[in-house]
Amino acid sequence: MRNGDKLSPIEAAHQFIKEHFPNCQGALLAGSVVRGEATETSDLDIVIFDNKISSSYRESVIAYSWPIEVFVHNLTSYKQYFKTDYERARPSMPMMVSEGIILKDNGMIDSIKKEAMEILSMGPEEWSEQTIKIKRYFITDVLDDFIGCSNRAEEIFIANTLSELLSEFVLRTNRQWIGTSKWVFRTLKKYDEEFANNFVKAFDIYYKTGNKNEVIQLVDYVLQPYGGRLFDGFSLGKG
Repeated sequence: MRNGDKLSPIEAAHQFIKEHFPNCQGALLAGSVVRGEATETSDLDIVIFDNKISSSYRESVIAYSWPIEVFVHNLTSYKQYFKTDYERARPSMPMMVSEGIILKDNGMIDSIKKEAMEILSMGPEEWSEQTIKIKRYFITDVLDDFIGCSNRAEEIFIANTLSELLSEFVLRTNRQWIGTSKWVFRTLKKYDEEFANNFVKAFDIYYKTGNKNEVIQLVDYVLQPYGGRLFDGFSLGKG
């Protein structure tokens, strides 16, 4: 098929369902094409609900000139994914279901969407004081490595770890969902756009110039309301 003949996302998704899952009870098209954020490399995320499937699975295919990610569930297995996503505070499956465009529905999609939206609106479980204390310690430990390191190659990887730990800390202490890759920035921006931009600015300055000051100040700003850096007196697992 020539590029000019490429089916639209909706057309391709409907054709895929018709050809590969004609007897499914429900199907949704989700992902970047639904949110209006598609790029030249975007794929189609299709969620299938089929009561003949014994267990959930994920599959990647290319069809109709589209890369397609298929997430296949029976009418109960998706609940375990909802539960797991809630526990890890990364609501991938609830997000896909809540935002998904209905491709096929035998009368059960609305209830599943309602479940997904209830999870999303509830937010992740609140961190305990002990968890916050542990996270403060590990952020402090990585920050000390970052400050003391003089090897540029090692610094870059330490900075990457620090940004992941810090973004998680900010979001989880404020009962916000977290993400990975591009979703780190998106979740930060959804929580507080000004803070997200300052976060990016601090690390961007470091990556471009090697100046660590903005990153160090950012970490201290984030930790300050919770007692600041933590090393002296920290104990884990002591009887």
